[in-house]
Amino acid sequence: MASTSFMDSDSENTKTNSVHVFLSSLVFNVAVAAVIMLLFCILRPRFKRVYAPRTYARTRRSTPISNGLFSWIPAVLRVPDEQIIHRCGLDTYMFLRGMRLMLIISSVVSLLSAATILPINILGTKGLTGLDSLSIGNVDSKSSRLWVHVGFFALAVVWTMWCIVGELRIYTHLRMWWLTHPDHAGSASASTVLVTDVPQSLVNDEPRLMQTFDMLPGGVRQVFVNRSSKELAKTVKKRDQLAHKLEKLLTKYAIQSIKQYDRAQSTGTMYVQPKRPVMRRGSFPYVGGKVEMFEYLAAEIAMCNHFIAQSLKQMDGFKRESSALVMFNKQVAAHVAAQAVVDYSPFSMGCVTADVDPEDVIWGNLRVGPWSRRLRGYLSFIVTVALTVLWTAITAFVGSLVQVQNLTKLEAFHWLTKNKLALGIFSGIVPSLVLAVLMAISPHILRLLLRLEGTPRRSLINLRLLHRLYFFQVWNVYLVNISSSSVQVIVANVVASPTSVLTRIQEDVPKSAMNILTYVLLLSFVGAAKEILQGVRLAVRYFVPMVMAKTPRSIARAERPAEFDWGAIIPTHTLVFLMGFSYMFIAPIVNWFVAVYFAMFYLIYRYQFLYVYNDSRWATGGLSYPKTIKQMLVGIYISEIYLILMMATRVYGTADSIMRLVVAVGILLFTIAAHLYINDVYMPAINHLPLKKAADIERNPLLASEFPDVLDTEDSVGFNDTKDMATLTIEQRKKRNWIYAMYSSLVPASAIALALRMFPSVLGKQTYFIDEVEAQALAPELTRAQSDKNRLSMFDSRPAADEDNRQLARMFSSPELRARPVCNLWVPLGNEKIFGRLLWEVEHYGQGTILVITQGTEITDRLRVSADMDFDLRGAEVTNKEELLNAQRQRTVCI
Repeated sequence: MASTSFMDSDSENTKTNSVHVFLSSLVFNVAVAAVIMLLFCILRPRFKRVYAPRTYARTRRSTPISNGLFSWIPAVLRVPDEQIIHRCGLDTYMFLRGMRLMLIISSVVSLLSAATILPINILGTKGLTGLDSLSIGNVDSKSSRLWVHVGFFALAVVWTMWCIVGELRIYTHLRMWWLTHPDHAGSASASTVLVTDVPQSLVNDEPRLMQTFDMLPGGVRQVFVNRSSKELAKTVKKRDQLAHKLEKLLTKYAIQSIKQYDRAQSTGTMYVQPKRPVMRRGSFPYVGGKVEMFEYLAAEIAMCNHFIAQSLKQMDGFKRESSALVMFNKQVAAHVAAQAVVDYSPFSMGCVTADVDPEDVIWGNLRVGPWSRRLRGYLSFIVTVALTVLWTAITAFVGSLVQVQNLTKLEAFHWLTKNKLALGIFSGIVPSLVLAVLMAISPHILRLLLRLEGTPRRSLINLRLLHRLYFFQVWNVYLVNISSSSVQVIVANVVASPTSVLTRIQEDVPKSAMNILTYVLLLSFVGAAKEILQGVRLAVRYFVPMVMAKTPRSIARAERPAEFDWGAIIPTHTLVFLMGFSYMFIAPIVNWFVAVYFAMFYLIYRYQFLYVYNDSRWATGGLSYPKTIKQMLVGIYISEIYLILMMATRVYGTADSIMRLVVAVGILLFTIAAHLYINDVYMPAINHLPLKKAADIERNPLLASEFPDVLDTEDSVGFNDTKDMATLTIEQRKKRNWIYAMYSSLVPASAIALALRMFPSVLGKQTYFIDEVEAQALAPELTRAQSDKNRLSMFDSRPAADEDNRQLARMFSSPELRARPVCNLWVPLGNEKIFGRLLWEVEHYGQGTILVITQGTEITDRLRVSADMDFDLRGAEVTNKEELLNAQRQRTVCI
């Protein structure tokens, strides 16, 4: 009896602890998130430079939101997806679409589980209490009610795979639309490929290299063999450092002068300029004569600029690197080249990438040889595996330190055992918080490893980081750390009694749901609130400039909109999807809060991308989206393995139990078949422009601007026969296509067509459905002259002028070869009475290579430097001596 009483007491304590941990964690996270969100709502209208920098951007500007406390919520929800693509780009839209997809799947599965398996779990016969009563562990292993779990899981997997296939179909059309749209196809980068590991024979023979790629459609427009000069790069770096130092010195002197001038005006005395800073010419103290620092720095900058100018005239003497950029006359040729086998020699020109932006290239990595790149790749993989194992040990050690059962053994933490609220908060928050902090460090290490491999492009590093970080987190966060308690229990019991392994799996695996739940709660509320508050950005914008940003240029840099870390953030969201999907039939409560997680982040990210983030440097056409889909498939596979294991532990030789296992295996085989279908049908068409699409666009350039029909109704006879897929006007056709793009992956297209027929006003007034061919005949068409003009603008095969070739050659050169032999200083010397002569002297010492820009900046009454963010500094800067002389002539300075 005593033993039974002890067991009942222990069970009651487990129930009480699990409930207290859950409730304490929930209340704490919700309270912290509410405070942070309220703080954001209060700060948002007061700090628009942090919370709405895109409302004053020069391009793709967003409409300002009213200052109401919660007015931002309906404002961001009302923005249509079409505007998101135009304002933020396809990458952002596909990321938000992925968040929406995971939100919808989690929400639908949560509602379905609440109506099916949750009542069965609660009414189970195992007698479990607390949160354990909500899991599958409360259902008797011999009960036929387990068929509901299997049926529920099968329905969820089939519908999810159907949604994924539909999403990839839509994404394929959207990506082809993005690739051929004039905004992208008309750029030089769209028709350019980066070729690495070029043989020395072709590096020294550009005509032969051009002839190699001239076999492709339209031929080659220009070839740029990469060159480098360490001496020139060193000089450019030195010039930029001197210019930054001179800007700081001039700004500091300007503040001192204004301060002394104001003091002279207030006292009625004569204004005397402050003593100018001086320095010694020699490298050692007290050696060499003194010279004014303004004169010395300006003269040094002039010497650097003269060297840069002379070097750029002798570019033919620079070292040729084993890489080149090839620009084609037609965009499709670049995509064909990226898929072709260029050379038959081993490791020769094996890496050809299309859509090359010079700002995206890591120029130093282009010098890495093919053998070195492969060796570095192997070493990077080994280090990643070793890091994963090491991180497992670190997180396990640190996690064990903060486990409440270990801390309460210490005298300093005995008080936790007497305070249930503090015990619950500590158990539910601290381990998850420590884990989140440790995981925040790993992306930086993995990104460094990928860069050291010799990866030639930053976007490629981020795309590769998506997978590497995801599997790193799946192991360290999901399989090892979060489930460590259950794993330890299972291993300990298996060692003691190997025959009990199946029994321990079905009893102990559901218990790990509490660890996952507390982690999801932390990310759902505190993580989402932290994302929108932008505390670090707020400090950088308003507090760091007071200490560090002392020049107009440094203040303007602090004003730049934040950038989204694609490679590090996306894996975290797909990991949370894995947590919810894998436990949806084991412990449905986990998936409910996963749905809350995606709802919170979807709303917040819509605001962040529309008003905060600047994603101009990340333009891959949504290539991160297929990787997101692949990571979702990993979550589905893991959940199916869970189901097979759970059903295998419940096989007792009966036909009923065996059939459940067979169905579980069948679900896995269905997913594999669907995955193979995805790889065969959609994956080959995702990265590159298909020939048929390029031919259609060249035949009718108007198609490049029209939003695509994601259902391919023009190629479907069935839709033409039903006469319910076309509308009278082009605007209505466009709106119809948007509706199909938004919802055809979630519900059947026939249901959407039926809804549009029943409610034609959705597409606009005076709408009626007609035959697709009829609609095309009624739609306005381009004239032959307009078609030819558009075709030439997008697919121009005529040779470019020499000046255009020189500009292109410079644009696709390494940074040191793009350096200008002039220097633009931006300093607050606008007061001609005080600084007129100083401005003239600095430009004079610069020997015609320095321009001092005084517009857009001033010194305030509080003697602080301000920079006008609406001032176009790039428009005021000069690029050569002729422009510099013209700018000086147009400026009137009193000396």
